[in-house]
Amino acid sequence: MSWIPFKIGQPKKQIVPKTVERDFEREYGKLQQLEEQTKKLQKDMKKSTDADLAMSKSAVKISSDLLSNPLCEQDAAFLEMVTAFDTAMRRMDSFNQEKVNQIQKTVIEPLKKFSSVFPSLNVAVKRREQTLQDYRRLQAKVEKYEEKERTGPVLAKLHQAREELRPVRDDFEAKNKQLLEEMPKFYSSRIDYFKPSFESLVRAQVGYYTELHKIFGELAARVAEPRPGDEQRERQHDARLAELRALSIVADD
Repeated sequence: MSWIPFKIGQPKKQIVPKTVERDFEREYGKLQQLEEQTKKLQKDMKKSTDADLAMSKSAVKISSDLLSNPLCEQDAAFLEMVTAFDTAMRRMDSFNQEKVNQIQKTVIEPLKKFSSVFPSLNVAVKRREQTLQDYRRLQAKVEKYEEKERTGPVLAKLHQAREELRPVRDDFEAKNKQLLEEMPKFYSSRIDYFKPSFESLVRAQVGYYTELHKIFGELAARVAEPRPGDEQRERQHDARLAELRALSIVADD
């Protein structure tokens, strides 16, 4: 990261110690990385909650379609099982919506608010950089007159250049000092800021899957019966398919 985009009018004097500039670049670099990570996490959380909602809505759609299938009208036992399945899917969708709402409120919204602070920070850094360029330009101007023969006009211009330099130098030093003090504090604050959000995320997931365990436990108890193994089920399907293919309406010409 370089804070000197061009070399025109650069002073000979090192106006900002290299150690100070390295410290500034290091601290600002950490905040740039934090900004990128925060935006990525916010985007990933939104994708995750959207996918969760789509999953539970699809499950309700499937159970609803099964419930309206004519097969249910002909088989009371099948109707009872599908009704229990549909009830379970709707309960799951309801708890999933509660979980997503909680995550939106306690995780995604705080991430969004945290991200909204970075534009102001970046503006402060740009102002510091612009002031530094003005500082360098005016320092170079002072050095130019200091190197000239000390005539009356030159001394007058030197005095004027020094007067122009003083407030710009003070402004830069104030901006630089403030950023060097506050950037580490801002970076350190991320832990206390995000900890409650991440704790809420864990609690929301634990609560949801605890309810899900109950829902599917109750569903399993209602539909429990001896189930055929995979090979037996495949043989049953093949036998039924063979019976269908034996019908004249699907026979090959």
